[in-house]
Amino acid sequence: MFKIQLLIIIALSTFSVSQSSAAIENYLSEFGRDTVDKRSQMPLTMQRSYFEVGIGSIGYPFDANQLQPGFTLESVGIKHPAVRLVLLGYEFNKYLSAQITYMRPVWWVNYKYKANDDITGTVHSRTVWMNVAGLTIKPSIPLSKRFSIYAEGGLGLVTRHGIKDEEGNIVVSDLGFSTTTFGAGITYNLNESWALQAVGSYTATVKSNDQPYISYVGFGFKYGFTPFSDATLEKATKRGLIHPKQWFNVSYSSNLMGYGVNRFFQKLFLFWGGATEIDKGVMVTYQRNLFHGPKVFALDVGVNAAYWHTNKNKESFYSLSVYPVIRLNYLHNKYCDPYFFYILGGPTYISKYIIDGNDTGRNFTFYDALGTGAFFGKKRQYNAELKIAHYSNGNIFPMNTGVKIPLTLSLGYSGSYDKLGGVDI
Repeated sequence: MFKIQLLIIIALSTFSVSQSSAAIENYLSEFGRDTVDKRSQMPLTMQRSYFEVGIGSIGYPFDANQLQPGFTLESVGIKHPAVRLVLLGYEFNKYLSAQITYMRPVWWVNYKYKANDDITGTVHSRTVWMNVAGLTIKPSIPLSKRFSIYAEGGLGLVTRHGIKDEEGNIVVSDLGFSTTTFGAGITYNLNESWALQAVGSYTATVKSNDQPYISYVGFGFKYGFTPFSDATLEKATKRGLIHPKQWFNVSYSSNLMGYGVNRFFQKLFLFWGGATEIDKGVMVTYQRNLFHGPKVFALDVGVNAAYWHTNKNKESFYSLSVYPVIRLNYLHNKYCDPYFFYILGGPTYISKYIIDGNDTGRNFTFYDALGTGAFFGKKRQYNAELKIAHYSNGNIFPMNTGVKIPLTLSLGYSGSYDKLGGVDI
């Protein structure tokens, strides 16, 4: 798997907080530049970006050709449901866009095979993990106010985690290579932000590899970010909400409650597990808000340093991460401002990658976290969070067993804030 969240980092790096749209400039001119929190309008670069979510059918003719000599194929189980995402799209104008895509099957390809030198004739069953990422150019032709057609083409990156038997012999080899990918689709615009679309794509193989071609047909939706109106910003200022600019927190992780929460979200396909399990750990974090909407959506960036102790072999290691945070502020009241958050694909240095006997890939990996939290206090100067977390390289390397971090409690302090409707502090 090409780590999908890493690509969102690329988007976040382009967001210029100092930039503001015509709407915020109009509002600042009318009400004065010291009366509104300038982080309440999304940056200009973000206003041209979009993402897409699609479901469909994937096709790839895996067969006996992928087996190494010494093994005999019994059967190959291929299930076709798949997910295709545009992690980041950017519209240069209404005729041309560029986008980063990611596609994978919902269920991995299953091989049933026998070892030729096994006199017992035992049939083994193992899965092959296969993912496709793409960097494509997308020209579009509007047919009407609602309908448009488009093509796309560019670079495809295929990664595959193969199969090894109990003795370490390669049954299906690991693989990673670049190739071409192209496709086409039709879009129906519901409004300024939302659209429905159907898409088909094809990713070519390379003759020197034993990976088959990959096709996809599916449908889904597109969401494009749009600036907030003057009226929305004016209404928000009258509510007098406080939005912390930056905060520090200290976290403690423990498996005292087990890993049930991790497994629950993994079963819902909302988060990931890991072969290596953390027993306990501590983390120090600094986080800063880049942008927050008038009500719900906020975008932060953070850095952390952590020290971990594993559950199985009691090994120790440390990690350093930088990451983006998507935060959803679902309630505002006089006591606290609670939120959900998702940390996506933070580039991470991990001090060791063979942990509890599991090969996690390389010293470079990614940090992800899912949780809930709240700002509280009269000036929202205090912060508390509860989360689960995960390290993995997203299959950009063939080995990717992952690290599972159990429930983590964080307590923090915010030293600065902006209050909509008041002077910047």
